[in-house]
Amino acid sequence: MKAVTWQGRRKVSVEQVPDPVLQKPTDVIVRITSSGLCGSDLHLYEVLGPFLDAGDVLGHEPMGVVEEVGADVRRLRPGTRVVVPFNVSCGTCAMCSRGLHSQCETTQVHAYDTGAALFGYTKLYGQVPGAQAEYLRVPFGDTLPIQVPDGPPDDRFVYLSDVLPTAWQAVEYAEIPPGGSVAVLGLGPIGDMASRIALLRGAGLVVGIDPVPDRRDRAAARGVRALDLSDELIDRVRDLTDGRGPDAVIDAVGMEAHGAPVAKGLHTMVALLPDGLAGRMMRRFGVDRLSALHLAVELVRRGGTVSLSGVYGGAADPMPLFAMFDKQIRLHMGQANVLRWVDDLLPLLTDDDPLGVEGFATHRLPLDAAPEAYDMFQAKRDGAVKILFSPGAHLSGGGTPAEGPPAA
Repeated sequence: MKAVTWQGRRKVSVEQVPDPVLQKPTDVIVRITSSGLCGSDLHLYEVLGPFLDAGDVLGHEPMGVVEEVGADVRRLRPGTRVVVPFNVSCGTCAMCSRGLHSQCETTQVHAYDTGAALFGYTKLYGQVPGAQAEYLRVPFGDTLPIQVPDGPPDDRFVYLSDVLPTAWQAVEYAEIPPGGSVAVLGLGPIGDMASRIALLRGAGLVVGIDPVPDRRDRAAARGVRALDLSDELIDRVRDLTDGRGPDAVIDAVGMEAHGAPVAKGLHTMVALLPDGLAGRMMRRFGVDRLSALHLAVELVRRGGTVSLSGVYGGAADPMPLFAMFDKQIRLHMGQANVLRWVDDLLPLLTDDDPLGVEGFATHRLPLDAAPEAYDMFQAKRDGAVKILFSPGAHLSGGGTPAEGPPAA
């Protein structure tokens, strides 16, 4: 089958790899019809190379149709349409039973002392083959895949794999009071969707902050007060919130924040080291680009909440603990527990489409276009906010992958 594979820093390629096969009687094989390109994939593209091997299959936002089921699978059959959560979680252990599927005890990666395994996301999270591919082996066939109805387009449901539950959890963890205010740092896929969810759930003011004009315009069209990263940003946000700052701030950026040239330089230096040494350096001394997190702490009102959905990976990140303590800030973070939020989200994926999921993708591309898509997404070119791959489609006619009007 064809799959998107990691080949080195800022280098992915589409290769022929072996088709997945059933390994356990509880497995299913899914033919992928749509698979997203996530902001977290850019961490693999840029920073986390020491924990990848050339040829690793990327991607963790899939949906498709069940092709084959293991002997012990009872809930699904060939032809069933499913979305696959990015957490590889059993659904039955003590952590899953508490709604903490990202901490699944069955798939925790003890070699690195990390939480649940993830599809397509480095040795740190199990080195499980990913979903930017034509087929995917999915374990826990009776508890992990989310069954969805036939009929509506993939765009209605594919974001249940990651974007929707991650954004929903970010808003849940933000604890925005009814009619309250929230600032969202970063208007990429998660920040954009978190802004929509916050408005839907009754926030009185959502301020979206991003340096990219296209992303600000997209959020403003849905009622977000969109601001850039100007020198007057702190004062502008406080002017909108009675001088106090917002009740909550959602950091939807993470380790790829703009600014922090020293940390960026360290990332580049580590990337040039042999993988074994680079991995040890990152796990013991890694420092993230923390400008977004520091901005969140500065922006939020005293007694407010910072909700962290952007991925951080530094082992030695300097935190502004004095400011956090002095302002009595609550901090809530973590990988999204996908299955925990599905029952909240499914009622919103109706024909009314209150979250605008069917127009959320800016680009839908064939899998062959992955190298150009990664480059475009990282550079924030051509209005790229959310890219979906269609593994069954193929490039033709010599045109560039980004040609044609993006989805609204």
